[in-house]
Amino acid sequence: MIGAIKSALTSSQLASIAQNTTQSVAIETTLKSIGRPGFILIDKDIDSDTKQYAAAKEFLYQATCLAVYMALIVPVFKKGGFKIAKERIFKNTDGFEHFKNVKEYMHYRKLAENPSINNRMQTLEKELLTDKSKLKVKDKYNNTLLAELEKQHPDEFKHVKGAIELSNIIGSVLGLAILAPQVSHAFIHPALRFLGLEDKKAKEAQHTAKLDTKA
Repeated sequence: MIGAIKSALTSSQLASIAQNTTQSVAIETTLKSIGRPGFILIDKDIDSDTKQYAAAKEFLYQATCLAVYMALIVPVFKKGGFKIAKERIFKNTDGFEHFKNVKEYMHYRKLAENPSINNRMQTLEKELLTDKSKLKVKDKYNNTLLAELEKQHPDEFKHVKGAIELSNIIGSVLGLAILAPQVSHAFIHPALRFLGLEDKKAKEAQHTAKLDTKA
């Protein structure tokens, strides 16, 4: 079972799926947040007040889903996936011992993907841990990682990379299907009330109900 998981995590297809998932979700949701409200506003068969309410609601829903996905779901699942893989699935697997968290691995991976060895090492020499700190990012790198960055093709540590990418895919599926909609619905109505659209819509509904009763 563990062998099958390891094989899946080091698959090149997993990297492609993970990258495409994040990009597709971001692009699709951005287009929806612009396109759907736009189509509602140009619909001539809907009255002006209803169009404003429906367009605002659709925009807030899509925009909130995107914000929750990018700011919360992806980072949280990446962090959780890395921790589970390091402490449970790949407890004694080479690679994980070099990184304390996702942030450290992603920093290394970004440097490793730079084709120029000189640029990699110059970046490490210049980067500080914080703006006020005199400690360099380089000081957190062990000898193994520094030696890898000196190579033309540094080790990607595929098990670490795969664990992060798999958690990204899982986060995309569960997040968009369950978490993002719940957060969005909790935010939408207060936002509409703040804009004065929710109360306006409620009054219209009451007025319509009165007309129906009289009829």
